[in-house]
Amino acid sequence: MSKVVVRSFACSLDGFGAGLQQSESEPFGKNAMQIMNWFFPTQTFKSMIGAGGGNTGLDDSYAAKAFDGVGASIMGRNMFSPLRGPWANEDWKGWWGDAPPFKHAVFVVTHYPRPTLEFKNGTSFHFVTGSPEHILKQAQAAAGNKDIKINGGASTVRDFWKARLIDELHLVMSPVFVGEGVRLLGGLGVEQDYRVASFEASEAAVHYRIAKKS
Repeated sequence: MSKVVVRSFACSLDGFGAGLQQSESEPFGKNAMQIMNWFFPTQTFKSMIGAGGGNTGLDDSYAAKAFDGVGASIMGRNMFSPLRGPWANEDWKGWWGDAPPFKHAVFVVTHYPRPTLEFKNGTSFHFVTGSPEHILKQAQAAAGNKDIKINGGASTVRDFWKARLIDELHLVMSPVFVGEGVRLLGGLGVEQDYRVASFEASEAAVHYRIAKKS
């Protein structure tokens, strides 16, 4: 049976998944790129950018499994683009160039529709609106028997988590403070419905696996 999952989603010690003032030069927002410092040295990241080498320890073992068994994913508009409001043009096609790493249907949550983007490697971006439940049904139809991954950003993860639609979360707590930004943790009201199934630490972060109670 397919599951709704969050994997390799990084968060600061003060609970933020992104900073303020996101821009093309600062895709994570002000002072927030550092929450990904656990990921950048990994072999998985190096291979994504066409570089060799990289660490192959605990952090890489989690990063490498981020898309295992995933047939479709969901992300907020802020993860797809630094642009706000109506699309002034449709030149922006995401942060990932001509070969986005997803290789499946990605549903981008936005109030401003635009035509589907399709790439040669199997990635397609579908711009959708509606409740988390409505969007999840579309992703499930595209995923078939495979899992649906909530890619982010923090607000989108919160929306699906608060709706109790997520089955499993892998959260990466980075040992840094962002100070202000888009909060992931706190005020979710899901404490009675989820449990920490396991956790383990590397030199760069603590990896928590959080599961929905059956």
